[in-house]
Amino acid sequence: MLIGAHVRDDDPLTAVAERKADVVQFFLSDPQGWKAPKPHPHGEAILADPVEVFIHSPYLINVASLNNRIRIPSRKNVTQHADGAAAIGAKGLIVHGGHVGANDDVEAGLDNWRKLFEREQEKGGFKVPILIENTAGGENAMTRDLDVIARLWDKVGEFGAGFCLDTCHAFAAGWDLATAVEKVRAITGRIDLVHLNNSRDEFGSTRDRHANVVEGDGTIDPDVLVEVARTAGAPVVVETPADGQAADIAYLREKLG
Repeated sequence: MLIGAHVRDDDPLTAVAERKADVVQFFLSDPQGWKAPKPHPHGEAILADPVEVFIHSPYLINVASLNNRIRIPSRKNVTQHADGAAAIGAKGLIVHGGHVGANDDVEAGLDNWRKLFEREQEKGGFKVPILIENTAGGENAMTRDLDVIARLWDKVGEFGAGFCLDTCHAFAAGWDLATAVEKVRAITGRIDLVHLNNSRDEFGSTRDRHANVVEGDGTIDPDVLVEVARTAGAPVVVETPADGQAADIAYLREKLG
């Protein structure tokens, strides 16, 4: 099983070596901005390296939004980052599910996700798989609740959308982690990546605050996280505090073999 971490953007291969990781995730541009990614300064080395790469899209992206000033640049940004991810051989681009406004119809947000894939399909499709990630909270969210994820997959499943399971988000949203993998697979038919994060907050908190898998202030039993990873059988990325990532990876590798 491939195990790694989300690391700093400027020199991911050095971070991989420091953590003894075999999969890596990072941003291609400011995660709080709309700028298109520039060619990575270590792009050729990343492309040539055997490490498996995933790219996380900026946090501002909200494909579901009914606000044109958010939705339109979000669609453009997804395509730009998918192109940038393909240029360095990434296996997928992670995109948060997003949400609609308090007085908006969730169904309209789900339709906007479908339109993203339809528009790109007309141009030949995305250059890397788009992995939609579950989220911890937020009213009218697209991927907080399993029943809404099922409705989303009715819209986007035919386009080959992938799924990224975040354990902190699932725990915060009130999912039973013992059955989360089974339930997600029943809906999506796949789990492409696991963000194996502990949570600083209690079950059902709807708060997205990550903790290290071990040796931190997490409220999830590490053995439960190990079983999620084992059952999912997908590459694992820890998005945990950097100082503890090497210990997280070593622990998971020992437990998972």
